[in-house]
Amino acid sequence: MLCINHSSKEGGMAENNPVVSMTTSMGKIRIELDAERAPITTKNFLEYVSAGHYDGLIFHRVIPGFMIQGGGMDVQMNEKKGKTAIKNEAANGLKNKLGTIAMARTNVVDSATSQFFINVKDNDFLNHRSAAPAEFGYAVFGQVIEGMEVVHGIEKVKTGRKGHHDDVPETAVVIQSATLES
Repeated sequence: MLCINHSSKEGGMAENNPVVSMTTSMGKIRIELDAERAPITTKNFLEYVSAGHYDGLIFHRVIPGFMIQGGGMDVQMNEKKGKTAIKNEAANGLKNKLGTIAMARTNVVDSATSQFFINVKDNDFLNHRSAAPAEFGYAVFGQVIEGMEVVHGIEKVKTGRKGHHDDVPETAVVIQSATLES
C-alpha cells in the first residue's frame, strides 16, 4: 500500500502544520495550513475557526472545473461579516493548484476577510504574477489532505441563481463545523 505523507518537506509543506477538520453536509474535508509560507492568512483562518465563524455557513459559490467557495454566507444567503481585511500573501510562492485552499477577495488586493475557496483544478491564472493589482493573485495558504472526493462532490451539485448571486447550490452545502485538530 502506497502511503503519501502530505506533511513532508518534499511535498512543499513543513511538518507540524495546523490541520483543520471541516465537516460539511456532504462529508469531511481535512485541510493542512502552511503557517510558514502564509503566516498572516493561516492565523486569520484559525481565528475564524476558533471563533466558530464557519459553523452553519455554506459553500455559496460552486463553479465546476474551477472552485468551490464558502465562509461568508448562511443558508438564506445573508452575509456573515468578517473582521478587518488582511494583507494578501499571494507572493508566498504557493500556487493555486488542484486541492489548494486560497482566500477569496474583491478586486482590492488586500480585501480578504473570512471567505475562502478550494481549487478543483489547477488555476494558474489566479497565481501571483506581479505587484500590479490585476496580476497580484489570490493567496494560497494550505491544501486538502483528505476529502477531495467530498470537494469534487460539492463541485458537481446543481446550482442556480439566488437573489443577486449566481452559481449557488440549489440544495445548501452546509459547513456544520470547522475545528483545529489537536
